[in-house]
Amino acid sequence: MSPPRLVAARGPRPILIAWVAAAALLLSAALTGCGGTRVQDLYFSLEPDVVVVPSARTVPGTLRVSPLSARGFVAGSRMVYRTREEPLEVKRYGQILWEEVPARAMADALTAALRASGSLEHVVAAGDPARADFLLTGRLLAFEHRPTDDPPAVLVELRLTLVRGKGREVLVEGTYTGTEPTAVDADGRTTPSAIVDAFNRLSGRLVGEVLADARRLAPQL
Repeated sequence: MSPPRLVAARGPRPILIAWVAAAALLLSAALTGCGGTRVQDLYFSLEPDVVVVPSARTVPGTLRVSPLSARGFVAGSRMVYRTREEPLEVKRYGQILWEEVPARAMADALTAALRASGSLEHVVAAGDPARADFLLTGRLLAFEHRPTDDPPAVLVELRLTLVRGKGREVLVEGTYTGTEPTAVDADGRTTPSAIVDAFNRLSGRLVGEVLADARRLAPQL
């Protein structure tokens, strides 16, 4: 059988009823297979597509990347979406889930990318007993699909703060946000896999922006 499919926006003002009907069809396809047999939930891995540019200078010391905080549905494992017609209403796809919650996956991606870039001498994750000279903390503010945008897209927003380990002096803080279109076919349809691919591209680009800021900040630390 073909995988469940979401009906994406077709035109600048898609009809909400059509979207709700399409979402219902998606859930029905995810819940039942041929002959009415229940199928398993769909789990996807978040693997940001990060391009790591080596830093020209390595800052002596250890950076600890703390887990990103998140609230509401963003903190959960189900994929979140929001329609243009109801911008204040956040919903979740019933059978489409993340293997690891996005906030944790993004923190892991930041740790790996900063370590690979060489911006700091040592980069460790939360729980490592090493004394940290710098702490990177933050919050995942948004991680959602926008199926009725024109074109349909995903949105990611996170806020990060770098503080000095001793004295907790705030060195820099900033918000990283962006959108990425989801691939659609000639009929304007997209699949859960296409949505995940868009999340991977966008989250990788945002991690790349963090790396670029780390390279610029390195001479000042």
